[in-house]
Amino acid sequence: MYATLISAHDLAAHKGAPDWVLVDCRHDLMDLAAGRAAYAAGHLPGAVFGDIETALSGAKYGPDGAFRGRHPLPEKEALLETLRGWGVNDGSQVVAYDAHGGMYAARLWWLLRWLGHEAVAVLDGGMAAWQALGQPLTAEVPAPVRGAITLRAPFVPTVTVGEVLDNVDKGERIVIDARASDRFRGENESIDPVGGHIPGAKNRFFKDNLQADGRFKDAATLRGEFSALVADPARAIMQCGSGVTACHNLLALEVAGLPGAALYPGSWSEWVGDGKQATGRPVATGAD
Repeated sequence: MYATLISAHDLAAHKGAPDWVLVDCRHDLMDLAAGRAAYAAGHLPGAVFGDIETALSGAKYGPDGAFRGRHPLPEKEALLETLRGWGVNDGSQVVAYDAHGGMYAARLWWLLRWLGHEAVAVLDGGMAAWQALGQPLTAEVPAPVRGAITLRAPFVPTVTVGEVLDNVDKGERIVIDARASDRFRGENESIDPVGGHIPGAKNRFFKDNLQADGRFKDAATLRGEFSALVADPARAIMQCGSGVTACHNLLALEVAGLPGAALYPGSWSEWVGDGKQATGRPVATGAD
């Protein structure tokens, strides 16, 4: 079973294996049609397409009309139905991949663990690693046999916006922001209506988890880097712009052998709202 990362070599050795489900998670936050277009042009054989905006996210506004962020968590039953349509069973090995260092594939990895499914891994190095082995791509769209995955106890915790707000004053938990340092400082904000970060948060850009070739750093290196930020993973909260790249830091923590951190799903986009009205939540700028 692969539960964090899988190498392109190991994936190629299991090509066509029964009850293995590959999911293409390529995406572009500034061009929402780009991922599906890239999938249509060529993907790993047998892979289905997992749209970050639809399949892997829920409604942006809750029943009370409150903005939940740009990529809120989907309803669990809706996500299970999506996974069943992709052929996922309780015993399936799921492999998520993208062409962006795992920044989107990690979202599916985390979501499956949220549903209680352990056998899910991210392709280390993504499509580039696959193609470097001379492995093929295809434009053929598979027709999976419907799966029967069921909901089980989650492996991962979450926190609400209320809990994060309460922590600003109490400071009992460390908040780690996965966005680029300029956005963390409140500079060059091009996606959300307000720049800055949650007061007290520390910055760990998700790309710092990677080597130059796009593969994850080794466990010892990641453990050393994260230990300097996170004394106790069980008291850590991971966030980003909208709950996507925070999952990359959560995956890196698992690789490092430091499990237990929580995801704040709404992240910065929920914190500052949709720009139509002020949330009243505090905002910090600068490096600290």
